[in-house]
Amino acid sequence: MSDKITIAVPKGRILKELQPLLTRIGIKPEPDFFDENSRKLLFSTNVAELSIIRVRSFDVATFVAFGAAQLGVAGSDVLMEFDFPDIYSPLDLEIGKCRLAVAELKELAETDDPKRWSHVRVATKYPNIARNHFAERGVQAECIKLSGAMELAPRLGLCQRIVDLVSSGATLKANGLVEVEKITDVSSRLIVNRTAFKTRSSQIGEWVAKFKATANGE
Repeated sequence: MSDKITIAVPKGRILKELQPLLTRIGIKPEPDFFDENSRKLLFSTNVAELSIIRVRSFDVATFVAFGAAQLGVAGSDVLMEFDFPDIYSPLDLEIGKCRLAVAELKELAETDDPKRWSHVRVATKYPNIARNHFAERGVQAECIKLSGAMELAPRLGLCQRIVDLVSSGATLKANGLVEVEKITDVSSRLIVNRTAFKTRSSQIGEWVAKFKATANGE
């Protein structure tokens, strides 16, 4: 087995919040890592044993679950959606904070009462979370899976509501939507492949300890 450790990190907003944490831990990726126009996905670091892959947020969990990466940073929303048994999540990094919520057109929300819903059709990247959330309320949910442009779905008649991440709410407002129900708070977690953690406990445990110490401000 190679002594190399691969950590999977998500592109976009979370990566920008993660970069200072990596610096404090002492991980310095090669210069191309910070170039958003770079087509590279696998990057070396100043630590000989450690490399980084930069992938879509949903794919981070998949790479770690199947052992292609031993460590990763993934949102709690992704972990809830896939619920991979091979992923261990030892630490909340307290970054990438937002919430998963139900939203609908502003004009509908003026007269709508979520407590009276019996059946809903929603567009979402999170069909499993959405179904479970509505099932707990006794509401039947028909979920249309979209990978993006969620806010267009109600305006174009695809559905009346969406389930999506909300941070400032500016994107919802710009598209005539309002948040009507919060499902859960979301933040990014350090995740570990369970098998790798057992078979390489000393090596991987050292990195987990570094993340914990840095995240706690030590």
